[in-house]
Amino acid sequence: MFSLLWQKCTYTKPLLLYNSVEELYYSHFESQAGLFCIFAALLKISASIYSNKKKPLEELVKELDAVHVDYMHVDCNDDLKVFDDIRRIRKISKTLIDLHIISSEPEKFYDGIHYTGTELVTFQYENLQNPLAIPSNIKSKLGLAIVSSTPIDVFESYKEKFDFILFMTTTPGQSGGIFNKENFKKIRDFKIRFPGKKIHVDGGVTDEVAFVLRNMGVSSVVSGSYLVNAEGVGRALHQLRSDNITSHTCISDFMLTKEELPTVSSSASFLEVLQSIEKYNLGFTSVTDSNGKLLGIISNADVRRGLIKNIGSLEKIQVKDLINQTPFKIKASATVSEMLAFIKSIKPIILFLPVVGDDGALQGIVTFNNLIKGE
Repeated sequence: MFSLLWQKCTYTKPLLLYNSVEELYYSHFESQAGLFCIFAALLKISASIYSNKKKPLEELVKELDAVHVDYMHVDCNDDLKVFDDIRRIRKISKTLIDLHIISSEPEKFYDGIHYTGTELVTFQYENLQNPLAIPSNIKSKLGLAIVSSTPIDVFESYKEKFDFILFMTTTPGQSGGIFNKENFKKIRDFKIRFPGKKIHVDGGVTDEVAFVLRNMGVSSVVSGSYLVNAEGVGRALHQLRSDNITSHTCISDFMLTKEELPTVSSSASFLEVLQSIEKYNLGFTSVTDSNGKLLGIISNADVRRGLIKNIGSLEKIQVKDLINQTPFKIKASATVSEMLAFIKSIKPIILFLPVVGDDGALQGIVTFNNLIKGE
């Protein structure tokens, strides 16, 4: 399935040669729903096997394999017996192991990691007594797990050798908790500070949270109770990858805030517009008045159209020659469900959606850039 979907993401010509964002998307996707389908295929699901206390390990693993889960997530609370369970899994499954170690003595697990060939290994930062020194014979992809109260700065000393961060968005080791929405901002900040590093999330991941996370570019989510304790594991897995959800999460909980957005005034020069788009690398800049009211959006496509119309007098190009004064937009109080219903009701496939208050003031934006980005 993934290979077929990914073929639809292959560009047939350089991006700058597309006349508009719409042409780019319609060249590869039939609808905005098609975009969500593509991105769902990119999100990895790691099933937390210890969240189910009723089924025998082998029975649960076979059930998860039958629905093609991406990883078997194994939590280890300072117990070397975890490798006995990994060996049991290895006997019946080829699914990759995602091991999360919570221990003040991580070095005692190194041999087991090496001999079992565990593919992904994450160490809980708050339990460490000393900096990690991973032996060279361990070929696993490495991650650092942090709880909501720990700043992302701690990843700095591990960024050269570690592949990803794991945001623990509920209390570590507890199944069935509620996702802490403060982590939406931390995820955005991490993507900016550590570009190229993958983001994994563990804790309170339901279908509505998964939708928001995959739109934010999260690579993998750990699902415990929601998935492994569901009456139908296959249906629960499908919902984690679906945009057909009922969500009461407000857009304001996860949108890029106005402080994080490129913004220019209506009197900005052409150079200032280009510099604003380039600096934030989002493919657009917003235009506001002195009171913060949204006047419109200038996208890469708008710039190209402006260049074509004014190719003989580039120095005279003004904001009014570029701005889209009637972009689609949505209220900050809208829920994810309302946003999905709205964007599916309009024909153009959109790359970003400005978020405004009742007074028309720009409050933020929801971007869909990650829908065309693979891992």
